[in-house]
Amino acid sequence: MSSPGPGAEGDDVELYELLGVSKDASQNDIKKAYRKLALQHHPDKVPEDQRAESEVKFKSVTQAYEILRDEEKRAMYDKHGMAAFDPSRGGGMGEEVDINDILAQMFGMGVGGGGMGGGPGAGPRRPRRGPDEESKYTVSLEDLYKGKTVKFAANKNVICGTCKGTGGKEKVKPQTCDRCKGHGHVEAFRQVGPGLITREAAVCDRCQGSGNYFKEKDRCKKCKGKRTVLETKPLEIYIPRGSRQGERIVLEGEADQHPDQTPGNLVFVLDEEPHEVFNRIGDDLSADLDITVAEALCGFSRVVIQHLDGRGIHIDRPRGKVLHPGQVLKVEGEGMPLKRGESKGNLYLMVKIEFPEDGWLKDDAAYESLQKLLPGPPPEIKVDESDEVAYDDDADIDEMGANSGDPRFGEGWEDDDEEAGPQCAQQ
Repeated sequence: MSSPGPGAEGDDVELYELLGVSKDASQNDIKKAYRKLALQHHPDKVPEDQRAESEVKFKSVTQAYEILRDEEKRAMYDKHGMAAFDPSRGGGMGEEVDINDILAQMFGMGVGGGGMGGGPGAGPRRPRRGPDEESKYTVSLEDLYKGKTVKFAANKNVICGTCKGTGGKEKVKPQTCDRCKGHGHVEAFRQVGPGLITREAAVCDRCQGSGNYFKEKDRCKKCKGKRTVLETKPLEIYIPRGSRQGERIVLEGEADQHPDQTPGNLVFVLDEEPHEVFNRIGDDLSADLDITVAEALCGFSRVVIQHLDGRGIHIDRPRGKVLHPGQVLKVEGEGMPLKRGESKGNLYLMVKIEFPEDGWLKDDAAYESLQKLLPGPPPEIKVDESDEVAYDDDADIDEMGANSGDPRFGEGWEDDDEEAGPQCAQQ
């Protein structure tokens, strides 16, 4: 029979009191308090005659932490107390707290030591879940626009079919690992900073966390006692059209298999490649619209760009509607597809006018004819006198400010300290 949790009927222990924190404690404070108490009351850390009492205390602080670390459960507890989690009163947490799952996440250990079993009085529990395996998957903008199915072969560790994950020959009984004493974990020391060393639980490298050990002659011939073998498996991922940078494609249960654990997930994080023509902004696309001076002034009717699916985008610009540099044309419904439904974002075309090279007209008559067609100069500016000056027709705009007295433009200036302001020059 399991021990009653904190706050059960007849138990007036308050959860915040149990963890030794105030009711307005932050999540970080709650986590620190729990870690301290969990290590203090862990059944493996106390003498054997105190183990049963310690386990009850350990389970109580663990359940308290499980409730208070979840904002929704914490709010329910603050309002209704433990009655919110009592099924007989209409509450209930849905399922019993799995202490080993919490410990595995926080300390890499379970009640009673290793992954092969629990401590005294512990009943059967769910297998722990193996780690997820995450990797980037580079994808083109075309693939995100159209969607894509990718088939590939993955090398993964699977439970050995010959020994069924025991690591030993049939009918051969393993020996208790003498290094971890059957717990599956050993204490290890890790340096976390200059002069700072922490003690933590690590998986025993001799028995790979099983707590058992086979002599070399008794090991499985296929896996050599490792309990898993490498296998190539065909897999397939589907990238829905309209997917975005950073989205995760999850293949459930396809990560490496580990004995006594349910497999984790294989996760691919989409990494969008830059495109030569299009820029993506959410569900919209933008691209440059390169036109000539004649088209800007006289209009045009032609395919101006090839879309991501190979279609040509045709623009019909009537005469008399002049296009200016930097102007933006909006083409509705030609952006990225939305993941739900048939809608799409918009396409924005940024007007860029290609001017002719110097000397493109060959005689004076042609220049005079063009001047008659184009608008004249602005009104003359009337001044008392004027100077004709020399100019540079290929100036560098970054030089602006060089004559303003800013010391950054002086010789030998080095901006070694970005946070320091400019120093005044001595007179």
